[in-house]
Amino acid sequence: MIKANTFYLPGSEPFPSFFSCRLRSFRISAMAPPVLALALPSETGRVLSIQSHTVQGYVGNKSAVFPLQLLGYDVDPINSVQFSNHTGYPTFKGQVLNGDQLWDLIEGLEANDLLYYTHLLTGYIGSVSFLNTVLKVVDKLRAINPGLTYVCDPVMGDEGKLYVPQELVSVYREKVVPVASMLTPNQFEAELLTGIRIVSEQDGREACNRLHTAGPPKVVITSMNMDGNLILIGSHRKEKALPPEQFKIAIPKIPAYFTGTGDLMTALLLGWSNRYPDNLEKAAELAVSSLQALLVRTLNDYRRAGYDCQSSSLEIRLIQSQDDIRNPEAKYKAERYN
Repeated sequence: MIKANTFYLPGSEPFPSFFSCRLRSFRISAMAPPVLALALPSETGRVLSIQSHTVQGYVGNKSAVFPLQLLGYDVDPINSVQFSNHTGYPTFKGQVLNGDQLWDLIEGLEANDLLYYTHLLTGYIGSVSFLNTVLKVVDKLRAINPGLTYVCDPVMGDEGKLYVPQELVSVYREKVVPVASMLTPNQFEAELLTGIRIVSEQDGREACNRLHTAGPPKVVITSMNMDGNLILIGSHRKEKALPPEQFKIAIPKIPAYFTGTGDLMTALLLGWSNRYPDNLEKAAELAVSSLQALLVRTLNDYRRAGYDCQSSSLEIRLIQSQDDIRNPEAKYKAERYN
């Protein structure tokens, strides 16, 4: 006799309906489901990424999560904000996560033994209270995994313009920099964090030295405008008793403004520097090469579609550039300082 509320497939045993499955699930709800990301972790790592999110376009987590996944990482995003689009559009709508809500998420993960991460990645943070909660997250994650790598993009401003509250600068300088494993400021942010006016490559190197003294063994000033030329300066202090290894990479300027590039660059630096932990130069070469290939593709696609590329900011072609993210051709080489 065929039982009610049961379905059959030809040649198969009967299996319960949705309702019966729900009952069975209820009976075993006390058992935690297996999490393969923990049981069989990726060889590269597991990243908690706390950044902004937009429904449309690629900034914050939308710029960082997909590239890290392409490079083999399990990535769990927490969206510090959820906006319809980035704030460069005429209008936007959405919600902002506060520090208490962030901590609720962390406690939920911890309650289910899901809080083991190899990396923490943070980007734009808009309030002191949220940033202080991020510091609590760092402490919590390191209590669980003392080897946690914290990659911090101290997003505060650019080209002399501050776009976060002034009080965040001191929190970054006094509390965040000392606990970061890698710091990826731009030129203006490096100036804010060190008090050094950067007008030469030597100034940039000295800013890196000062940041090393404060904490992080790896520092990358991702963009410096020197006499109209764009360069990246990287610095890796492998031992406290030794001077850091420092290098620069010349980056061709592209005649357009893009959104999400800083978020993407930091994600690529995390991805490649973890693959090459003792060779920050190679990691930076691969990250710069990926980014430049993506920007050239973005520019060419906009031009082909008939847009004036200098009239507004351009949304990056992230999905279309996945081969350049996975397997970049290292066109841009590091030049080590003596």
